[in-house]
Amino acid sequence: MLEIISKFFDKAKRDTGEPIIVTSQYHSLTPKMISRDARKVVSVLQDAGYEAYVVGGAVRDLLLGLKAKDFDVATDAKPAEVKALFRRSRIIGRRFQIVHVQFSREIIEVTTFRSNDTKSGDTRKKHRLQSDSGMLTRDNVFGSLNDDASRRDLSINAMYYDPGDNSIHDFAGGMADIEQRTIRIMGDPATRFREDPVRMLRVVRFAAKLAFSIEPRTSKPMHKLAVNLEHVSPPRLFDESLKLFMSGQGLATFWLLYEYGLFAQMIPQLSGMISDRNSLASKLIDHAFTNTDLRIRSSKRVTPAFIYAALLWPAVQKVAAHYQDRGNSPAYALSKAAGEVIAKQIPITAIPRRFTIAMREIWDLQLLLPRRGGHRAKRLVEHPRFRAAYDFVLLREQAGEELDNLGDWWTNYQNAGEEQREEMARAVGDSGKNPRRRSRRKPRSSRGQLTDG
Repeated sequence: MLEIISKFFDKAKRDTGEPIIVTSQYHSLTPKMISRDARKVVSVLQDAGYEAYVVGGAVRDLLLGLKAKDFDVATDAKPAEVKALFRRSRIIGRRFQIVHVQFSREIIEVTTFRSNDTKSGDTRKKHRLQSDSGMLTRDNVFGSLNDDASRRDLSINAMYYDPGDNSIHDFAGGMADIEQRTIRIMGDPATRFREDPVRMLRVVRFAAKLAFSIEPRTSKPMHKLAVNLEHVSPPRLFDESLKLFMSGQGLATFWLLYEYGLFAQMIPQLSGMISDRNSLASKLIDHAFTNTDLRIRSSKRVTPAFIYAALLWPAVQKVAAHYQDRGNSPAYALSKAAGEVIAKQIPITAIPRRFTIAMREIWDLQLLLPRRGGHRAKRLVEHPRFRAAYDFVLLREQAGEELDNLGDWWTNYQNAGEEQREEMARAVGDSGKNPRRRSRRKPRSSRGQLTDG
């Protein structure tokens, strides 16, 4: 069916900005595929005399035979008008005002049709602001359905589904691009990327997620404009990084980010260390994302702390080696390096403190896990961050670091009984103990010195 639609939607049709209305015999969607709450929101709005459609990712994913995660609705009703129709609703957002409507546990996000038009007087200009770089900082100019479609980012996200008559309004050849498995930005790519640099990340994310190719015209300006990511706020860039790295397609996403120069803007301390795909740093990141993807696809828990610990570990090791070369202890060198590396990353992606604390604990345990003689092994296993640190040891060994089979030892230790654990700890002997510290005992008569007495 999509092949038939692509023939209807030729280039001339795309240039008019007018949609083709795809009726039920030419697509696979049915109203029952849409969540009950989303259908109810659309119905209430339409019964009140407004236009309303299910939009964006839900339509795209359902056409691809995937499970839709969220159902968003677009309408010509203003936010206050939407709120007045639904008892359990609230207006949120500053840059984009939207309404959250809730009937049951599901939240339906309702947006008012928006426009890119700034020529309709001072009122509209007040609601649409741009920085000197061209990035939109406020965008609450309302418009028509056609206006709204023209300002969406990707063609595959510019489809509007009406469950009332089971039709799809396709404004940019999204159904054809789905058939051709292509990611295409709407409008002039350079202009759209300057308006919001995060659109480049979305292009990469959807290309990796859907295994689509990126249209050449879309990809051409990305490397040059990657530097514009510096205009994105650190909290927003952190949130976007989680969508990229914790999508279940993190490895494919990572290499696309690297290819287009976007990764260098997000994790600059690592970027220069992965130019060679056979380098230790490249292999570490490769295995980190492979393992994370497998866990996500198996519905296992993953944490941003582990991902960022892996991404920044090569930089931590490099800085720590510098401090050790200057005569500092391994523990001091690691602590100093961890603090510096995190401090450089925070202004780019604002990693919350609860994650940076966990990252440092994972790194600290990399020095403690080899010291497992006596009662240390038992205490380390009880550490709340032990499992993550143990997984991190396995990751380092997978990447090719020589850790004297430390991962195997800890694997066997966890699977052993109490008596066998004690034997393993005894067998490690002095090699698993902390280096003996020189005594700091001073004569009591040493004025101004601390003593152990």
